[in-house]
Amino acid sequence: MIYQRSSALFEEAYQYIPGGVNSPVRAFKSVGGVPIFMKSAKGAYLTDADDRTYVDYINSWGPAILGHTHPEVLEAVKLQAEKGFSFGAPTELETEIAKFIVENVPNIDQIRMVSSGTEACMSAIRLARGYTGREKIIKFEGCYHGHSDSFLIKAGSGAATFGNPNSPGVTSGTAKDTLLAKYNDIEQIEDLFRHNEGEIAAIIVEPVAGNMGCVLPENNFLQNLRKICDENGTLLIFDEVMTGFRLAFGGAQELYNVKADIVTYGKVIGGGMPVGAFAARNEIMNKLSPRGDVYQAGTLSGNPLAMRAGLTTLQLIKNNPNFYEKLNKTTETLDFEIGKILNEKGIAHKINRKGSMMSIFFHTNRVSNFEEAADSNHSLFNNFFHQLLAQGIYLPPSGYETWFISDAINDSEINKTLESVRNFDYSDKISD
Repeated sequence: MIYQRSSALFEEAYQYIPGGVNSPVRAFKSVGGVPIFMKSAKGAYLTDADDRTYVDYINSWGPAILGHTHPEVLEAVKLQAEKGFSFGAPTELETEIAKFIVENVPNIDQIRMVSSGTEACMSAIRLARGYTGREKIIKFEGCYHGHSDSFLIKAGSGAATFGNPNSPGVTSGTAKDTLLAKYNDIEQIEDLFRHNEGEIAAIIVEPVAGNMGCVLPENNFLQNLRKICDENGTLLIFDEVMTGFRLAFGGAQELYNVKADIVTYGKVIGGGMPVGAFAARNEIMNKLSPRGDVYQAGTLSGNPLAMRAGLTTLQLIKNNPNFYEKLNKTTETLDFEIGKILNEKGIAHKINRKGSMMSIFFHTNRVSNFEEAADSNHSLFNNFFHQLLAQGIYLPPSGYETWFISDAINDSEINKTLESVRNFDYSDKISD
C-alpha cells in the first residue's frame, strides 16, 4: 500500500521535527513503514492525508472513549473557546470538574490538575517522597508512567539492586532511587522491601498495564501490594492515566476494590484535550504547595478548554447507565470473534482484555509480565498490523500497546474488523 501524501509529509517533518514525530510511538519504528498522517476524525473513524478512512482502535491513546468529535463535547468546547482559551487565573470550571471527580471516585478528597500524564506521575512521586520523607520508589518493568527521569530505568543486576538509566540524560544518581520489579511478582516486592527497609516512599503501578500490551493483575497482586505498603508505611500510587473512567467510573480502585493512596489521571478526564491530574486524601494533598511545602506548578494547569471537554465527557458517561455495559460488550465480542478466527487459521495467540482495553499477543502461553510480552512473535504482529491497516483498520503500531475501544464502535465497525482479520495471511510478509 502506497501512502503518497503521508510519505511526503513525513519526509518534510523529518527535516524539522526530531525523527519526524512529536512522540516516538507515532514513528512506526516498531512495525516498520511510514507513519500515517491524519487530517480529521469523527466517531469511530480517522481520515488520513491521502483521504483513506480507518476504524480507529487507538482513539488518541485512550481519551476518545466516546469516539472522535462527539457533538455535545464539540459544542461545549466551542462555547468555552468563545470565552477565552486560557487566563492564568483560577476559574469556577476547575472547581466544578474537581468536585465532580472527587464525588465520583473512591478514596480521594482533593485533586490537582496538570497538563499531561507524565506531569501527573512525576508530581505524585514528588508528593509521596515529601509526605513520607523517604527517597526510593518501586516501579514495574513494562509499566510506563511518562518520561520523567525517575521512570526511565532498566533492571539492575538482581532483585536487591537499584536500577540503571535506560536513556541518556538520566543520571545514575536519579536511577539509584528507583527499584525495578516484575509485574505480578509479589515475592520480588517483598525482597525489595527486605533489602531497603524504611527507605521506600511509594510503589507506583498501572493497575491494569497498558504499555507492554494489556496485562492484567493476577493472584490478588493489587491487594497484596496494598498489604505490603500498609505494613511498611509506604504509599501505593495507582497510575490510572489509562484506566481512570475507562474500566469503571471509579477506575481500577472501584473495579478491584483496592484503595490507592495517590491516583494519577489523564486521557478521558480531558475529553481529548491535553490534561493530567493527581489526587489523594486530604492529609497527603495538604502537603502540596501553596498550602504545604512540596512544590508543584503549571502555567496551563486547569486549562478551561480541557476542563470543559473533560467535564462534558464525564457527564455524558455518568448520565448513561448502560455506558460501560455496552463498551465492555463490544470489546468482549471483538476478543471472542477475533480469537475464533485466529484459532481457525491455526495461529498461536493470546488475547488479554479488561473492560475496553485489549491486546493480541502472538504467543503460545499467557502473558502476565513484560518478559512474557517481549517473548511474543512481534514480527507476526507487525505483519498483522500492516495487513489490517491496508484494509482500513488502525491498530496501535506496536505489539507493546493496548487497543482502546470507543463507544462509537458498533456492529458495522466490528464486522469490518472481523472481515479484515479473516483476510489476514500470516505467510504474506510485508516489507519495511
